[in-house]
Amino acid sequence: MRLTKSSIVSIAKIRGCVRGVSSEFVLACDMRFASRENTRLGQPEVGVGLHPGGGGAERLPHLVGRGRALEIVLGANDFDGDIAERYGYVNRALPDAELDSFVDALARRIASFDRSAISAAKNLINQVSLPSADRLLDAFTSFGNALTWPEAQQRIQALLKQGLQQDEDFEKGWPAVLGMLLET
Repeated sequence: MRLTKSSIVSIAKIRGCVRGVSSEFVLACDMRFASRENTRLGQPEVGVGLHPGGGGAERLPHLVGRGRALEIVLGANDFDGDIAERYGYVNRALPDAELDSFVDALARRIASFDRSAISAAKNLINQVSLPSADRLLDAFTSFGNALTWPEAQQRIQALLKQGLQQDEDFEKGWPAVLGMLLET
C-alpha cells in the first residue's frame, strides 16, 4: 500500500518470470511494461492449494476484469507479454530491445512535469481504483491460514521434490504441472 499510495510514480519493467508475490508486487506499481519475448506473469497459488495473499485477487479484477482475473487466478498458469498486454495485466508489451529505452523515456517525461500535479493526479486516480487496506490485510491473513491447509502442504512438498526453487529448468514451467501435481 505504501508503494501504491506514495506520491512518487512507480514503474515496473518486467523482463523474466513474475509469479505469485512477485506478480503482486508489480501489480502494486503504478504502471507495468513487459518484454514481449521474455516475460511470464502468473498467479499460481490456487494450483498449489492456496490463494493469492498479497493483492493479486484485489488488484487484478480492476485491471483485467472479473472473468480474466478468475482465469489468471483459478487457472494458475503463465501468461506471456502479448496476452498480458491484451488482458491489461501490463500497460504495454514491447520488443525486448525497446523495453529499456521506452520505460526510460516515459520516466524522464513524467519526471519533467510539476510534482504537485503528478501527485494530485495520482491521488485522484487512486481514490477510484485501489482496493482498501482492510481488504488487502484480510487477504494476507487468509493466505497465512491457507499455508496450514493439509492439501496445500502436500502440494508445496510435491513441488519442492520436483525442483521448485532449486532446478532452473523446472522453475521455467512449473505451473504446467499443477493440474496433475498430486498424481505424479
